[in-house]
Amino acid sequence: MRDDNFTKENNAKHMWHPMGHPADSLANPPKVIVSAQNSSITDIDGHTVVDAVGGLWCVNLGYSNDAVKEAISKQLYDLPYYSAFSGTSNPPAIEASYLVREMFEADGMARVFFTSGGSDSVETCLRLARQYHRLRGEPTRTKFISLKKGYHGTHFGGASVNGNNRFRINYEPLMPGCFHLPSPYTYRNPFNETDPATLAQNIANAFEDEIAFQGANTIAAFIMEPIQGAGGVIVPDPIFMGLMRDICDRHGILMISDEVITGFGRTGDWSGARHWGVKPDMMSMAKGITSGYYPVGAALMSDKVAEVFENDTSGDGGIFHGYTYSAHPVGAAAVVACLNETQRLDTKTNAAARGDQLYQGLLKLAEKHDIIGDVRGGHGLMNGLELVSDRATKTPIDMATLKHIHQRIYEAGAMVRPGYPNILMSPPLTITEDEVNQILRALDEGISAI
Repeated sequence: MRDDNFTKENNAKHMWHPMGHPADSLANPPKVIVSAQNSSITDIDGHTVVDAVGGLWCVNLGYSNDAVKEAISKQLYDLPYYSAFSGTSNPPAIEASYLVREMFEADGMARVFFTSGGSDSVETCLRLARQYHRLRGEPTRTKFISLKKGYHGTHFGGASVNGNNRFRINYEPLMPGCFHLPSPYTYRNPFNETDPATLAQNIANAFEDEIAFQGANTIAAFIMEPIQGAGGVIVPDPIFMGLMRDICDRHGILMISDEVITGFGRTGDWSGARHWGVKPDMMSMAKGITSGYYPVGAALMSDKVAEVFENDTSGDGGIFHGYTYSAHPVGAAAVVACLNETQRLDTKTNAAARGDQLYQGLLKLAEKHDIIGDVRGGHGLMNGLELVSDRATKTPIDMATLKHIHQRIYEAGAMVRPGYPNILMSPPLTITEDEVNQILRALDEGISAI
């Protein structure tokens, strides 16, 4: 491996980074992370901070889980790769599918299709939703409805149902037939509604109106995150997802729950949908499925969906979709070890306790700092601060100020994620009480510095 001087000299010169401007990376070289332990990361200059981002909403078990590392290492020696396309399988993939199905059986899930990550999983759900309706004799059901502020990955299908124009505008035209409803975002919404339950009903009414306008027989699925993540940690009213589920049922529309962030304990339960008492028709999964140690995702299907495919006699139920790394044996071994550790450590319980601690601490910071316009969270380790230059007008802070705050927080001891105009947090689910306090101190110092 090259030395530190080589690394610093070549930082951002040959590699473009996701979610950033290449010119900005050249002018302001990214932080180079060289090691990690438990819930902390260390950069090339030896500065260690608590990772309040959890990698990218994904390092649920922290960075030191030997069981997952050993499972990956052993599988590399036993069988580093073989295709899972029709006709072959491997033992860890079979066990992984059993464990995933078992964990989400309470959500009504019955079958698992492995992918390489969250964007792949969303794409799989969208494609299979269309195929499901074709198999049932309704080929006109091709459209998708989603929520503004929602994030569903970066493939063309996922970007098309994304509800943030920053992931859309430069790549349009995207997939036709995708339509968006307002987000259950009480701080900013077109209804100027601050009561979460009333806002939920307003959006449900808008959904009914959109279905009437489009024609129910043209809509394949409605996709939503149980708690919107990248959009700013937007927590809906408890009735919201149930309202949308009922509307889907009345009109023969599939419900896809995008659990890429909310699955595997981050919200304080094994799935986000479970908080709201909703059983979707499909779930997209990734991130916590391997704690980020290996790139794996999964699309999960309910019995209702699975039966249509498995009872097909026309031949059109064949799934002509997949990825080279679907059910990768090393990835599957990581899944098995990660889910066993997730259950053994009961990470959802710690996520709930430490999440409440972090949320209460953020509310106290908002009392101290006028720049904090809104505090969001309250369900596990998903938290967000919306920063404003004026609370009365809710004017967002400028990007330069956000970047400055982000840097000062890092210097004070925590890595957070700037998602304009928000600061987002999703630390490992194994984080300790002291580490949560360190995040809060760093936030306080970083914000005070400006």
